Amino acid sequence: MATRNPAKPLKSKESATASVRSPTPGLRERKRQQTRDRLTKVAMELFLARGFEATTLDDIAAAAEISRRSFFHYFASKEDVVLAWQDGSTDALITAIAERPAAESMLTAAENAILAMAQQFKPDEAIALACLKRDNPTLRAREQVKYEKMERAMATALEKRASDTAEQLRARLVAMMTTGAIRVASENWLAQGAQEKPEALVKRTFKTIRAILDEPPARKSKI
Repeated sequence: MATRNPAKPLKSKESATASVRSPTPGLRERKRQQTRDRLTKVAMELFLARGFEATTLDDIAAAAEISRRSFFHYFASKEDVVLAWQDGSTDALITAIAERPAAESMLTAAENAILAMAQQFKPDEAIALACLKRDNPTLRAREQVKYEKMERAMATALEKRASDTAEQLRARLVAMMTTGAIRVASENWLAQGAQEKPEALVKRTFKTIRAILDEPPARKSKI
């Protein structure tokens, strides 16, 4: 007598449908990132339009079409939104450096990448953002973190152009000088009423860097 193979258990309609509709981890992560990007975008727009203190978490959540509770799934505070926006700007800068022609020197690649980003800024928005960070103690403190991250990321991007240890050191020095110069220039720009266009500020800053680098070496002092 033939033995029948035991029948395989059938999936219920609900479980079968759930397995079909259940998004893959990659899709879930993309959706999460899209929501995070939307939150960052609408929050920065509100900050620039109304001011940081005047913009509430409820305002941001409503503009992003999520609940206040959902906001905390993505950010711990309003300050974290600004930090995330700054991280995005650093990522964009690194991408811009990577896209520069290999024939360009490290300093020129850094200048052209920063210049390309500066040209995308609207002067009034740049002023509003600078004032936003200047007038908030927490954001001022995080500004230091932003520049430290930018310097490290820029050095890493420029090191990819290096062929030896000496050029790796050059990459780190260029990143340090560039980040420091942009910071000082930005502070002066704001203090003087932000009358200069951002791209003009970048060009003038790098012109100053080149003038310093061309300075002849110091003579040995006679003691």
